[in-house]
Amino acid sequence: MTKPTSLAAKLGQSLRAQRRISGLSQDDFADRIHMHRAYYSAIERGEKNITLTTLQRVAEGFGVSMSALLKDLD
Repeated sequence: MTKPTSLAAKLGQSLRAQRRISGLSQDDFADRIHMHRAYYSAIERGEKNITLTTLQRVAEGFGVSMSALLKDLD
């Protein structure tokens, strides 16, 4: 697999890894954070530049801080 180059792609890859570690499907996680699965899927694929509000919802869904989700992306 090639390494993602855009920040959105890096974040998406990190979120996918976190979700898999949590043992959740995209459907289950999207339901947890009250988001449509297709939109969440686009985030994981790096196709969406998410807002801080959306990042906060995702972080709360994982039970971590927003900064924890952004760690190691640069």
